[in-house]
Amino acid sequence: MSKTLALSFKPIKRDLWSDLEELFGPNGACGGCWCMFWKLRGKAYEESRGMENRQMHKTMVTSGLITGLLAYWHGEVAGWVAVEPRASYDKLAHSRALKPVDAQEVWSITCFFVAKKFRRKGIAVELIKAAVEHVSRHGGRIVEGYPVDAKENSPAPFVFTGTASAFRKAGFKEVARNTPTRPIFRYEIQ
Repeated sequence: MSKTLALSFKPIKRDLWSDLEELFGPNGACGGCWCMFWKLRGKAYEESRGMENRQMHKTMVTSGLITGLLAYWHGEVAGWVAVEPRASYDKLAHSRALKPVDAQEVWSITCFFVAKKFRRKGIAVELIKAAVEHVSRHGGRIVEGYPVDAKENSPAPFVFTGTASAFRKAGFKEVARNTPTRPIFRYEIQ
């Protein structure tokens, strides 16, 4: 439970899939993504947007794979963060801008979605902290994020990877920047 907000967090599992559907709505959060953007490369992603992405993600969750965490505000689903080992994200593996910092095994926070009525309340920061706790419980020692370094308020679809300020507030440190607006942030679990 968050100390600053009345939030609780649950790893996505088969019995919580309907909560993710409720949060993402009929468009799959943003343009039919269903949080598959980093898992698929190029045409594979573009050709599967919408219901096919939904079904792929649902199949993963149904098989027992934990692809992220849901945040609840007084029992109502309020937000989502995708977090898995970096190797789970095919597109990330081939990104020049977000290439690995070193050879260490890391977990990656790749995506956020907060319901409109819950935005601007600090939920993204709390989701980042919950993701770190989740990684720690699963034996991970390094967590990375790939936020947008937004200089002004940007619409939610443009900051789906989070903002640099949110990662800083959660205790992450910038460790690389291969492009002007896409830093790599890292948190090392002690």
